[in-house]
Amino acid sequence: MDIVFIRDLQVETVIGIYDWERKIRQIISIDLDMANDIQKAASSDNIDDTLSYKTVAKRLVEFIEQSEYELVEALAEKICAIVREEFAVPWVRLTLSKPGAVRGSRAVGVIIERGEKPA
Repeated sequence: MDIVFIRDLQVETVIGIYDWERKIRQIISIDLDMANDIQKAASSDNIDDTLSYKTVAKRLVEFIEQSEYELVEALAEKICAIVREEFAVPWVRLTLSKPGAVRGSRAVGVIIERGEKPA
């Protein structure tokens, strides 16, 4: 299995359950691993034959900036659904972090995997 990845994609959004969080924008950070067979792109050297991490990142930034979720869990599920459905990715692992959310920690968040991991 080949993996196309994005690391530390930072996006500002409304996220959180507290009243004060609903009035501000906070940064979330995303690490994304996406199953993708890269053999065709490797032999053709053509962007049309691969999963474009730039296109995925642009789509996710657009979505996340407009979202207003309370829970990181809900946002994580929607991000995975977008990647799997819109980009035909069979398996995805997402780490969604909320830096500075808990005093004394660098970040908190969730790690989820969705879909079937190809062999």
